[in-house]
Amino acid sequence: MINLSYKPILEGEKVILRPFKDEDFPYMKECLLDPEVIKLTGSSSDLNWESTLEWYNTRNEQTDRLDLAIVDRSQAILVGEAVVNLYDEDNHSMNFRIMIGPRGRNRGLGTEATQLIVDFIFTNTTLHELTLSVFDFNPRAKHVYEKVGFVFVSIDENDLEYEGEWFDSINMRMTKDNWLEHKDIH
Repeated sequence: MINLSYKPILEGEKVILRPFKDEDFPYMKECLLDPEVIKLTGSSSDLNWESTLEWYNTRNEQTDRLDLAIVDRSQAILVGEAVVNLYDEDNHSMNFRIMIGPRGRNRGLGTEATQLIVDFIFTNTTLHELTLSVFDFNPRAKHVYEKVGFVFVSIDENDLEYEGEWFDSINMRMTKDNWLEHKDIH
């Protein structure tokens, strides 16, 4: 098992990744209600906000996962979240996911946040790999993941039904060795 009880503050040029604070919730709610976020994450807008707030208020106490708020430096507000969770003992790996709300799109914030958290994980843990899934209708995210160094692994066909249509999920991964090679190149 990996101990992720330490919640870092990771600073880039455009974003700061940090533990969640109470004042983040209105911005998080805005993100979670955004139609594009709902589609890209395969989520629902039908959330119980009281239990959702309670859930976010417990993120900093978790030792088996890392949930960080993505703060846009230029606006000093939360624009999304970056999460490392779901430890896989057999592969000594964890899942990575990121969500960027409407105030944070198309400015490279997701790319920088992804790079910051990947660098943190491979520098500060013994994890062998990070894995992720991205729906095939999200080429922007797929491009970000490839740019950072994730590689294609497989496809889960018809993984999500959205508005009566079925979509595939693309599975990607980055090993610590891939990360080191990618880091040396860039």
